[in-house]
Amino acid sequence: MNQVQKLSDTEMELMEVIWEWTPPVTSTELLALFAERGKEWKAQTISTFLSRLVDKGALTAARHGRTNKYTPRISPEEYKLTETQHVLDGLYQGSVKNLISALYDGDKLSDEDIAELKQWFSEK
Repeated sequence: MNQVQKLSDTEMELMEVIWEWTPPVTSTELLALFAERGKEWKAQTISTFLSRLVDKGALTAARHGRTNKYTPRISPEEYKLTETQHVLDGLYQGSVKNLISALYDGDKLSDEDIAELKQWFSEK
């Protein structure tokens, strides 16, 4: 799995769009797509975020003439797993039991959630 630094909310928003797209994607295509969704970004803004994503290891950039084409280096599932592992290690000493216990003690797990977890664990 590729190592990627933690992404900001805006970087994550950009990555989610890139993951939906058929790679590679250009900044011009992304600008148009976000404009359709009601988010008007300037070209420099999106270029800055794309550069950060390359620096963080989330994207690769390939130069084609005067245009960069960007391709994800990590899948959404890989990124989620990496972030989950960071939370687990940082807050719960790497223990899934400690995480689930915190959710249970904080009344964040419904009876349905608990039943689903029991079923899932029994199938593993």
